Amino acid sequence: MSRLPLFGFFRRMLGQDKAFRQAIATVTGRTPQNVRLYHLAFTHSSVVKQQATEAGRNQSNERLEFLGDAVLGTVVAEYLFRKFPYEQEGFLTEMRSRIVNRESLNGLALKLGLDKLVQLDPGQGRAARSRSVNGNALEALVGAVYLDQGYKAARKFVLSRLVKPFVDVKSLTETTANFKSKLIEWAQRNGKAIRYDLNGEARPGGVMEFSATVLLDGEAVATGMGLSKKQAEQLAAERALAALGV
Repeated sequence: MSRLPLFGFFRRMLGQDKAFRQAIATVTGRTPQNVRLYHLAFTHSSVVKQQATEAGRNQSNERLEFLGDAVLGTVVAEYLFRKFPYEQEGFLTEMRSRIVNRESLNGLALKLGLDKLVQLDPGQGRAARSRSVNGNALEALVGAVYLDQGYKAARKFVLSRLVKPFVDVKSLTETTANFKSKLIEWAQRNGKAIRYDLNGEARPGGVMEFSATVLLDGEAVATGMGLSKKQAEQLAAERALAALGV
């Protein structure tokens, strides 16, 4: 009699693993070979018990996020380099930052449904998810595909499943501008005092991620995130202009 519950347990576990594999195949377009990498990609550090050993600290998606960030940046840089053969480095840098910034990655992750796969401590709440959890998981997923399938597969995933379906490159080229300057001009015309509230947070690999909140007459209007203060402020200004209908 004791074997039946045990059999049922293993059957449920196999069923869950099969469903997870199918979800990864649907998102990436490829059946995973090393499924452990993908489980790791969706394991947020908040669900990992704090341990003193190196092995304990590495059982979250932070290292894969670090790797995926590099792969994603390389793929997008090459894509833009080939698509805009006559544009200067500054334009290419701005375009890449707008495609792979934290808010953009969070949005892409939600469109792919990755929020349903992320393992996050319930105590983290909605605020943690809104910051960067889903975007970080997307980067970790890119890292997992790279390790599991190789660079060509990771490149194809980024281009065919992320950039081409969800990123309107033409629109980005038309709206690339100095949003901070536009917002300052609007504030001066309307007699508003403007300032930015900046915060920095360390990411894996020693990289800093910044968030900037636009305040008009002391009231928060919009927030942007980026890997530099300038990028965060530009994104915040862009969102503020949109919120103000400018």
